[in-house]
Amino acid sequence: MTIRKTEPADLAAVLKIYAEAREFMRESGNPEQWGDVHPPDKMIEDDIAARLGYVCEDSGEIAAAFYFNIERDTTYEYIQGAWLNEAPYGVVHRIAVRRGTKGAGTLCLNWAFEQCGNLKIDTHEDNIPMKNLLGKLGFIYCGKIWVLDGTEERIAFQKAAPALGSDAKQTDADTAAEL
Repeated sequence: MTIRKTEPADLAAVLKIYAEAREFMRESGNPEQWGDVHPPDKMIEDDIAARLGYVCEDSGEIAAAFYFNIERDTTYEYIQGAWLNEAPYGVVHRIAVRRGTKGAGTLCLNWAFEQCGNLKIDTHEDNIPMKNLLGKLGFIYCGKIWVLDGTEERIAFQKAAPALGSDAKQTDADTAAEL
């Protein structure tokens, strides 16, 4: 499997993966996070145009899609809890994996972490598969954040390279217990 930037020609395959992900979320007890229309097609088109959309390819087929950038995400400026550090960080949003594909989510998150060594991500409380994956990959639960309009609560995680240090008082065992 390999990671590359999403190209305009990938749009139909990527939109299909997001449709499958919404269906999987509903089936696994998380119908609210993306509902029936998130992410909207225009958002994915904007990600591609900005060169911030990525895909994971497996044997020439798109197996996963996600947004990645090293940026200060305004959604993460207020947290009920504490981030591990205040160093520059990367963010992953809208990660979705094609049904039946094993290991693509792990590869995408590991790749993103390798790009910056300090990664923040959030998910819905009911997204058990994502919470399990984040715990498995060493992400630490940091607290709660709210989407920009303030209406939707998310749980926030961070993974930082040891060189960046951590102000967190929470251990991996504490995180696993909360997940």
